[in-house]
Amino acid sequence: MTGDMVDLDEVTAARVRIRDRVRITPVEASERLSARAGVPVILKLEHQQRTGSFKLRGATNAVLGLTQEQRERGVVGVSTGNHGRGLASAAHDAGVHCIICMSNLVPQNKIDGIKSHGAEVRIVGSSQDDAQVEVDRLVKEDGMTMLPPFDHRNIIAGQGTLGLEILEQVPEAETIVVPVSGGGLVSGLALAAKAQRPEVRVIGVSMERGAAMYECQKAGRPIHVEECATLADSLGGGIGLDNVYTFPMVRDLVDDLVLVSEGQIAQAIRHAYWHERQIVEGSGSVGIAAIEAGLVTGEGPIVVLTSGGNIDMGLHHRIVSGEDVDVTAES
Repeated sequence: MTGDMVDLDEVTAARVRIRDRVRITPVEASERLSARAGVPVILKLEHQQRTGSFKLRGATNAVLGLTQEQRERGVVGVSTGNHGRGLASAAHDAGVHCIICMSNLVPQNKIDGIKSHGAEVRIVGSSQDDAQVEVDRLVKEDGMTMLPPFDHRNIIAGQGTLGLEILEQVPEAETIVVPVSGGGLVSGLALAAKAQRPEVRVIGVSMERGAAMYECQKAGRPIHVEECATLADSLGGGIGLDNVYTFPMVRDLVDDLVLVSEGQIAQAIRHAYWHERQIVEGSGSVGIAAIEAGLVTGEGPIVVLTSGGNIDMGLHHRIVSGEDVDVTAES
């Protein structure tokens, strides 16, 4: 990596900055997943975070890092749901005007969640790239500050606080399994964890449909990847052709990237509910799916991060009741 990458000092500073505004989320051992993996499997229940996902960490760190002029002009971001909710909450707490731009692929419950924190929502097009056009216009014409979902130093540093937290709670962890979209979470977490224990493995998990970071790493550079409907809707969207931080950090710090199917994601949502008594959205359940599918193994304890719980409850009911759910049928 180059010297321009996010470092451990930034993560530790972020932890101090946000500590009074985010929860230290619990960890719980999973007997059933441990039996499947043959080693202890511990769930890091980040879906119990305020706003229902890890995104609050990076958003809070970024908002608290704004200048006074930037606060007065307001913030804008593009989101598949959870970043928008985290940014809306962080901005509201800081008294900063916030606009979130989203595509029409984002579920209504996530739109409603963002509005509940006082942010304005604008639906633009059928992809994050389409929504980004409106973000760019607001930055250029209104002077708003864009706080992106992942490729931003303070966002990455804020998400990296999870790496510190996990190793404090499970110091013997051998492998950490992390959902991957644009890479802000997995890159920050891997940086923080490996800076303390270089031998820790970090495995990223995405869905088979539209796994942007996976395809970009396979190509060796950021490329355009079509955004598709998926149960793991919060993992959708590209990484940006001008990606500065997360592409090289994932390349250099993440040990492997694996993909899970829509059926495996649905089964993981069921597992979380019936066996762990947790309501976890598709994006947050991909690590469970990878363990159940035998895609992640290890010689020591495995920590699986359940990153979000903002699932539409009607959809959740259909999934856990065993109904066939095909969100891809019209895509």
